[in-house]
Amino acid sequence: MPESLTIGQLAARSGVAASALRYYERLGLISAERTSGNQRRYARAELRRVAFIRISQQVGVSLEEIREALDSLPAGRTPSPDDWAQLSTAWRDRLTEKIDLMTRLRDDLTGCIGCGCLSLQRCTLYNPVDQLAAEGPGPRRLLPR
Repeated sequence: MPESLTIGQLAARSGVAASALRYYERLGLISAERTSGNQRRYARAELRRVAFIRISQQVGVSLEEIREALDSLPAGRTPSPDDWAQLSTAWRDRLTEKIDLMTRLRDDLTGCIGCGCLSLQRCTLYNPVDQLAAEGPGPRRLLPR
């Protein structure tokens, strides 16, 4: 196996379009060396970073938050299992909050879809006369307080 991957190889192995990989590189999420012909070459370890980016985005983590997390990993060497464990520990509470929010949304929407809004007093999305505006923007009954 080659030690480095072209952008096409990284795209094929990761399932991420080459244009997205170039964007990730511009944001500092991944990095590549350049050949004498100015072609990108990615270390094989970048596959792990791209996988982390993809799954993090799938659960709603912003690219800025992903960049901050990846910046916590050591530069100049492939992250060890301990490095990844530290990152995981730092995200554990945040991911638990997201899971709880998604569970509430799933359960509340299931009820909403079937109720036809006949029980507006219990509806988590209903906000008559915008009375919850003082608590902040967005769906106040669903968002963590």
